Amino acid sequence: MSAQRGSDLATHLVTVTPAKTKTLPRNLREAVVGWTLTAPVILVFGIFTYIPMMLLFVMAAFRWNIAFSNSQFIGFAHFAELFRQPLFWRSLGTTGYYALVMVPSQTFLSLGLALLFRGAAKSKVRGFFRSLVFLPHVTPIVATSIIWVWVFNPNFGLANYVLSWFHIAPLNWLLSTTWALPAVMIYSTWHSLGLYTILFIAGLSNIPPDPLEAAMVDGAGNGTIFRRIIWPLISPTTFVVLLFATMNSLQAFSQIYTMTGGPLGGGGGPSYSTTTDALLIYQTAFQFYHYGLAATMSVILFVIILALTLGQRWIGERFVFYR
Repeated sequence: MSAQRGSDLATHLVTVTPAKTKTLPRNLREAVVGWTLTAPVILVFGIFTYIPMMLLFVMAAFRWNIAFSNSQFIGFAHFAELFRQPLFWRSLGTTGYYALVMVPSQTFLSLGLALLFRGAAKSKVRGFFRSLVFLPHVTPIVATSIIWVWVFNPNFGLANYVLSWFHIAPLNWLLSTTWALPAVMIYSTWHSLGLYTILFIAGLSNIPPDPLEAAMVDGAGNGTIFRRIIWPLISPTTFVVLLFATMNSLQAFSQIYTMTGGPLGGGGGPSYSTTTDALLIYQTAFQFYHYGLAATMSVILFVIILALTLGQRWIGERFVFYR
């Protein structure tokens, strides 16, 4: 009898299921893993991007001292002071002119190159030229800017040598108030064109061949195919290129500072003809030590870029075709 009871007890112990371990819900586990993996990136962006950005708004409201002492709250006085400065308005005008020229020119040139590469026969030569176009974008801006200073040298530079082929008188380029900014634009186009071309090539490669073949069978010309099929299908890529080109143009600094500084450095010359808002912010903060005023200029530039970005997004939602 006791043996039977022992056997029943052993069977009971074996068949009893162990208590289930409590685990977190799946959504919560995924959220924990996601935040854990992204925490280092968020920390870096927070320390070097978001916190300094918020500090700018604080500095704009104070007559700031670099030693964090004797800082005086002045409210919107810096804004009022800036609006009375002719140089500030001139820098905004120069920035706007620079962006107004650079954004459409870079967009259409890069699109033209992308269409040219797309129409070329598949070969190693096409890959070589693609790499050649993209190569300037990965070169350091400061180093290549110094080289282009020699290209625009009025006495023995390559730019005037090319002009001589067309019997055009040599230009002073970086020493002229008329030609200094166009010279910087030429360099900036050379440096940035590769990135936008690669983006357009990627967009063109995603176009399905069926609508193109159907249009050619129906007798549509190249211009009609581009307007009716290719252009709408690459409108998302065009939107991205316009967004990048706008932000890069409004924040252009390194090439202007390096190429227009002259023998004494500093950039913005001659006679402030190339002084953009970004360059004026640098000079105000690190040459004249007016940190609060420079922070105010940064806030204004931030608001301008934000407004243009939101405007482009509003336009994109209505004219960009997502298939």
